Amino acid sequence: MNTTINDIITRRSVKKYLDKPVATELIEEIVKAGTYAPTGRNMQSPIILAVTNKQLRDRLSEINAEILGAKSDPFYGAPVVLVVLAKKDVRTRVYDGSVVMENLMLAAHSLGLGSCWIHRAKETFEQEEFKQLLCELGVTDEYEGIGNCIIGYAAPDALKPQPPRKENYVVWVK
Repeated sequence: MNTTINDIITRRSVKKYLDKPVATELIEEIVKAGTYAPTGRNMQSPIILAVTNKQLRDRLSEINAEILGAKSDPFYGAPVVLVVLAKKDVRTRVYDGSVVMENLMLAAHSLGLGSCWIHRAKETFEQEEFKQLLCELGVTDEYEGIGNCIIGYAAPDALKPQPPRKENYVVWVK
């Protein structure tokens, strides 16, 4: 089987991570793959915030949990959060950012790392605290949060088999 197709079929959403840092070189490879996602009219509306700072990672988790109404870590202990945002004035922003998210998750899997798409980036980056953070980082355009891609080393018991694909997933029109 083709390596790319195998990676697509074998990737899992990981919800338990080892307490082990991820090398910067691996994160750089993953985000590079994200930047090569196709975008509407090649406008490249998304940006990726590569968060490895533990204090900011923990704050993002705390806010995400508040929005979710949970008390546990919605990032499941993953040490890295790749936040995908896209320019608000681009009509294809959600689609563009979604493809970036998929590229990030597939790249992480291909490098032996676990990943999971965590929602609520939109609500997080609507808050003044995070709008200010973007300004401090030099991001001055209006952005909408698309998703949080958490990455790290999967705990051995975190990898569960995929359920079978549903019947009639594909409808052939010949």
